[in-house]
Amino acid sequence: MYLHLGRDIAVPRRSIIGIFDFDTATYGKRTREFLTRAEQEGRVVAVSDELPKSAVVCEEEGRTTVYISQISSQTLLKRAGSEPLPGNILHE
Repeated sequence: MYLHLGRDIAVPRRSIIGIFDFDTATYGKRTREFLTRAEQEGRVVAVSDELPKSAVVCEEEGRTTVYISQISSQTLLKRAGSEPLPGNILHE
């Protein structure tokens, strides 16, 4: 099963480590450091040029990627649908 993050980007649900509200997640110093480091290392993918609303952290084949989406964390969780989410999904 895949989760559509916007435009033509979809990620396997099993690869998702967390879904975070962009506004509240960036308050923390360590979160900002993590995002800065990920961007410097080329591990950030902007799904849209619109105002970011969520960050989706995924790990595939030992590589962590951060997807910045214009879709809210709540909407992404709803899109995940009726199937149970993995226990590691976080939000807000």
